[in-house]
Amino acid sequence: MYDIVILGAGPGGYEAALRAAHLGFKVALIEREAVGGTCLNCGCIPTKTLLKSAHVMHSVQHAAEFGIALSAAPSIDFGKVMARSQEVVQTLRKGIHFLLQKQGVTQIAGTGKLVSPTAVQVQATDGSTQLVEAQRIIIATGARPRSIPAFPIDEKTVISSRQALNISELPSTMVVIGSGAIGCEMAYFYAAMGVQVTLVEALPNIAPLCDVEVSRQLDRSLRKAGINTITAAQVQRISPEGAGCSVYVASKKGDLVLPADLVLSAVGIQANIDGIGLEEIGIITERGKIKVDSNYCTNIAGVLAIGDVIETPALAHVATAEGVLCVERIAGLPAPDINYNAIPSCIYTTPEVAWVGLTEEAAAQKGTAIKVAKASYLASGKANSSGARDGFVKLIFAADTLQLLGAHCIGEHVTELLGELTLALTLRTTASQIAQTIHAHPTMYEAIREAAASVA
Repeated sequence: MYDIVILGAGPGGYEAALRAAHLGFKVALIEREAVGGTCLNCGCIPTKTLLKSAHVMHSVQHAAEFGIALSAAPSIDFGKVMARSQEVVQTLRKGIHFLLQKQGVTQIAGTGKLVSPTAVQVQATDGSTQLVEAQRIIIATGARPRSIPAFPIDEKTVISSRQALNISELPSTMVVIGSGAIGCEMAYFYAAMGVQVTLVEALPNIAPLCDVEVSRQLDRSLRKAGINTITAAQVQRISPEGAGCSVYVASKKGDLVLPADLVLSAVGIQANIDGIGLEEIGIITERGKIKVDSNYCTNIAGVLAIGDVIETPALAHVATAEGVLCVERIAGLPAPDINYNAIPSCIYTTPEVAWVGLTEEAAAQKGTAIKVAKASYLASGKANSSGARDGFVKLIFAADTLQLLGAHCIGEHVTELLGELTLALTLRTTASQIAQTIHAHPTMYEAIREAAASVA
C-alpha cells in the first residue's frame, strides 16, 4: 500500500511525485509512455530545440547586416536538426529518471485505470496486470492534440504537433491550422527550414490569447518571415490531391483553395480522461475536464486531479505548480493558493511573445479603468545594437492605484522578461516602484522601467 499513487508522469505528475517523496510519502508513479509527458517528449522541449535551429538559421541569413560575410549559402541538414531535438529529450528524460530514483519513487510502466478510490490496475505492454493500492490517487494524465471531424488527423496528410516533431523529410508546402503557441511556433520553424507555410486562424487575430496589439505585431513579423497568414477563416474540408492535398477555406476574402504537401492541425488539445476509470468510480467531469475543488480534490474522497485534465490553463508550469501544491495540501502544509491571474505565457517565435495578467481588451470587457504604458524597442540601445528593433513592452496598470495588472511583450528574448513582470504582478507592484527600480543598461528589460516611468 502506497501513500500516494500518481497516474501520469508529465510535469505535474513527476514533480508531484518528487515533492511527495521529499515530504516522506511512499509514492508510486504510473506512466504508459515516457516520463516527462507531452512537454518533454513531444511538446515544449523538442519544439524549443527545433526553434533554436530556426533561430540560428535566421542569424546566419542576416549575418551580412553585422559585417559577417559567408563564403557559401547556408544549407540545412534536416535529419541532424531532428536528431538533435531527440538527443536533448533523451538527456532530460534520463535526468528525470535519476531524480525519481534518488528520491525513492517507484516507477511503474503501463496503462493505469482506477478500479476503486484506493486502487489502480496497471496493464503493462506485454499484457500482464498488477493492482497498485494507495491511500490517495492523483490523476495527472495530461492531454493530447484535438482532432476535428472536418479534417481528422490521419498522421499522413494531416498531422498533429506530435508527428510534426518527427517527420523524416521537409515538405515543400504546409498549411498550419490554428495559430496558438503551437501553430505559430511550428509555422515559424518550418518556414525557417525553407517550407512555404500558410497559417490559418478562425478568429480575427493570430495568437488570439494575446493582447491584440501584440498579435498584430506578431502577424507582421511572421509575414516578414515569409509566412502567409489568413485570419477569420474556417477550414471546410481537406481533399487528397496526388501526393498532397487541397485545403478548402472559407475566409473574409472569399473561398480559398490552398495546395499543401502536408497539413498540421494545431486546433487545441483534449484531456486524457477517457478509459481511466472515471465513470466506473463516479468521478464528475464537466466539458471534458475533471471537476475539482480548490485543493484539487474530486467528488470522490481520496482521488485528486491536476494539470491539463482540470479546468485551469493547460501549461506545463501550471501543472507543476498544481502538482506541488496538491501534495503539500495532502501533507497539511499551509501552502497558499495558486494565483491564476498571474500565469505567464510564451510563444517562442522570432520575435518572441510573452504575457502575464490582464489584457487591454479584457480590462475593457470588465469595465476596469486602466492606464496603458508602452516602451518601443525602436528606442532601445540593446535592441538596436542587436538588430532586433521589432517589438515593445506594454504594461497595464489600474487607473487609480497604478498597480500592475498585466504585461504584454513582443521582441527578442522577451520570454526572459516574464520573471520580473510575474513577480511584480504577484506582489501588486506599482508603476512608481517599477520605475524606481534600477535596471541594467543596456538591456532589453530596461524597457519595463521605461514603460512604467511614462505613467508613474
